[in-house]
Amino acid sequence: MDKLYIVMPAYNEEGNIKNVIDEWYSVIEKMSEESRIVIADSGSEDKTHEILVELKNTIYPRIDILSDTNKFHGPKVIALYDYAINNGADYIFQTDSDGQTNPLEFEDFWKERLQYDGVFGNRTARGDGRSRAFVERVVCRLLKFYFGVEVPDANAPFRLMKADTVRKYMTKMPTDYNLPNIMLVAFFAYHKEKIVFKEITFKSRQAGINSINIPKIIKIGYRALGDFRMFKKSIG
Repeated sequence: MDKLYIVMPAYNEEGNIKNVIDEWYSVIEKMSEESRIVIADSGSEDKTHEILVELKNTIYPRIDILSDTNKFHGPKVIALYDYAINNGADYIFQTDSDGQTNPLEFEDFWKERLQYDGVFGNRTARGDGRSRAFVERVVCRLLKFYFGVEVPDANAPFRLMKADTVRKYMTKMPTDYNLPNIMLVAFFAYHKEKIVFKEITFKSRQAGINSINIPKIIKIGYRALGDFRMFKKSIG
């Protein structure tokens, strides 16, 4: 059977993490024995890590916990992808640990795995507010301007990818890069990998406070303009 790694960054998710693992573990149980859920929780200042350790030791042994990564979201995602690749995953599925995505929608993505190198979520309706939807539209327009690629949703945390395809692009990004999911979509589309976008639901955050607010998004976005120019030059 295919070896699947479900990977999640986590930061101060004590109010969400148990429910999220409860829901997603039923997915991993249907996969090969070597399949894993991997959570990167470095930097959490609440009980996220303690909850994860207890879940692993008492209920869910197929959890791996990364506690020595950079604490920020983007570098955690890169570390998670590297971990999955280095441990021989055939497929990598990335989602977040805040309870905004629906595990019941995974099966439709899994059915497409043989036809595509990447199956990406498309959040046509979003429960996290109009401002974030606006930011996503701006990002997609920037990708079209810089790379000539047209995608409906560049940053959805609901994506199934062949590990070998992800491996091709990991060395193009520094380990502390803030926007790896956006750039992976850009690389996949620019290099004409086989990709498809499927509509997903996207709920509001179930508990806790989002660590990435609009001022931070604007700051990251300003830096991204320079990053996009650099990546465009490197692949040009």
